[in-house]
This record gives sequence, C-alpha cells and structure tokens, in this order.
Amino acid sequence: MSGEEQGAETRETPLTGRHRALGARLIPFAGWLMPVQYSGIIQEHKSVRSAAGLFDLGHMGQVEVTGPDALAFLQWVASSDISTLNPGDAIYGMLTNPTGGVIDDIIVYRHPDATAGYLVCVNASNRDKDVAWMHQQRAAHPEWNVTVDDISDTTGMIAIQGPNAEAIVQSLTDADLSEYRAFQWLPATVGGVGVMAARTGYTGEDGFEFFCDISGVGKLWDVLMAAGEGHGLVPVGLGARDTLRLEARMPLYGNELADDISPLEAGLGWAVALDKGPFVGREPIAAMKESGPPRRTVGFRLVDRGGSPRHGYEVQVDGRTVGQVTSGAMSPTLGENIGLALVERGVAGIGKPLDIIVRGKPVRAEQVKVPFYKRDR
Repeated sequence: MSGEEQGAETRETPLTGRHRALGARLIPFAGWLMPVQYSGIIQEHKSVRSAAGLFDLGHMGQVEVTGPDALAFLQWVASSDISTLNPGDAIYGMLTNPTGGVIDDIIVYRHPDATAGYLVCVNASNRDKDVAWMHQQRAAHPEWNVTVDDISDTTGMIAIQGPNAEAIVQSLTDADLSEYRAFQWLPATVGGVGVMAARTGYTGEDGFEFFCDISGVGKLWDVLMAAGEGHGLVPVGLGARDTLRLEARMPLYGNELADDISPLEAGLGWAVALDKGPFVGREPIAAMKESGPPRRTVGFRLVDRGGSPRHGYEVQVDGRTVGQVTSGAMSPTLGENIGLALVERGVAGIGKPLDIIVRGKPVRAEQVKVPFYKRDR
C-alpha cells in the first residue's frame, strides 16, 4: 500500500518530538515531516526481519463510512468485494477510476459492531484526492443513505511489525492476541490506551496496526517502546519501510500503482472482484482481462554490478525500450539489487533477461519469482 511523495507544506505528527529525541533524520514527505531513518536503514530493516520495529503512521488517512447504505457505497467505489467482510474483518482493495486505473490502494475495515459501519485507510499523499473522490461519488448517488467522514485529524496510527511483535503487545494487554487472525480488526486496551488493533501491515512480517484517538498516540508509542526493550524493538523510518515492502512485493502508489496503471497490469487482479456487480471502472478492467493486459509488473534482480535500480529507470531488451523500473533497491535481506518493473507483456516471464539502464549504461538483470522475501509461517 502507501504511496506517498514529498510535499512543499509540512505538518507534524504528535510523535515528532520523540523522533527528534531518538536522533531521527526528518524529511518532508507527503506534506508531513517524517523520520526517514534513526540508526540506519539497513539496521532498522534487519531488526524488523529478526525482532521488531515501531512505525509512526500518523501521516496516513482514515475515512469513516457509515449509514444503512455504507456497504452499497463501498461496493461501488472499491475494487474488492466488501460484502464478504464479517464484523471485525478487513480487506485490501483499490479505489478505481472510470478508465480502470487506480486512484489509490486502500484497506477497508468493517467495525466489530455491525451497526457502526466501516473505516477506510488511505495513503497520506492521496488523502485529499481520495476524500474528494468519495464525496463526489456520494453526491452522484443521492439515493444512498451514507455518510463519508474524514477522521484523519483526530485519529492516530502506529504499527509494530516483526516476529517479536505479538509478544511485545501481549505483555501490554489482556486481549488474547493469538485469536486475532490476519486482516482482523478488534478493540483492545494496550498499555492503558484504547485502540482498534488490526493484524495488518506493510512489511511482510507479522504485526499490528493500531488506530486510537490522537490524544493517546504519545502514550501508546512510549509503552510499546518500553515493553520492547528486551525484545529487540527499534523505531523504524520511511527508508526501511520502503525496502521491507519491496522485498514483500507490496505496491507503492505512484510507483506500481497510478491513474494510468490497471490493477491487472500491477499484478493485483486478486484484489478486483469482477463478479460482485457494478463498480467504478469495472468495464475497462473486465475488457482488459478478456484481452490480456498489455503490460505486466515483474520482479527482477541485477545479475551484473552497476548500481542500484531506481524508480523511473529505463528497461530494455535487445536495445529496445520495453518499460521502466517502478521500484528498486539493494535488498538488506538478500544482499542483492532487486526491483519491480512495468514492461511489455511479451517480454515478461520468470528467467527472461532484462537490461536496466543505470547512469546511461545497460546492467544485466533477470526476472525472478516474487515476493522476493516471504516469512516462515
């Protein structure tokens, strides 16, 4: 998920003072001043893979959708089948546009109280765009009794990820976390702070994302940091968040996803429910599925030395341009340069060669199976 870009105006989360005290390097990001790293990207990345990491997600957006027709509304704007959610469940999906591209990728949470509606978590850089789009769709359907409410400014969000995450959180709550399934969202009290605890994340590791009143974010961060001292917990910035999600082949909006990239081209057809009934963009997506997407998102690793692949780098086959890199980095877990690229369908395939143009020179790469990293279950 999470497609954020740097912005000119910067806001601060309630945790900015704590980040400074921890020695974080702060950068403007999606209109927010956010930590890019603390001890270092590689060390933070490896800590999440081996122990646990704590993430400030105060820049993310949250939209509450309530009312008798909340389900009908979400079925219309989201690509996934929201009707499959039982109370307390969550599902990944996308807000699609009329041409079948992606406005944003989202997670929709159904409140455990079946009468309380849904929460839609959106990306920081897209919050205003997403909310405006949802209000536009709401206005276009006056027959629906539904309320769309941006609650981002009053909602705090923190994530803890890694193999030790459950043990750390369990020491702070009476809730039996072993009963929380993946993509489940339930109330809990963690270190005296009332939260909604979701077993979701953006790293490829087990863990939780906590939603709480913004007034409780500071206390929640502090109790988690204290409880994690003996479990290898470290604060983690945006740098390691990006390398973690890339290894797990999780898309980033603005890279793998965009207004002119179909979910099918992005390899996210599993998050599109064409059989659920009408939704925005369904017809062009269905037509592309029938004919086959003209482009595919593939994973690759560099075979030759020559630098790290980066977003926007040209991809060639036999000297002909066939696409571009959408994301790339040196993988701290694998110790090699990896990336994702959006290329012509005809050149896509595991084992097939690509040339990545790095600083004007072709660097040999081969396509590989993704995700690059998958945790032991």
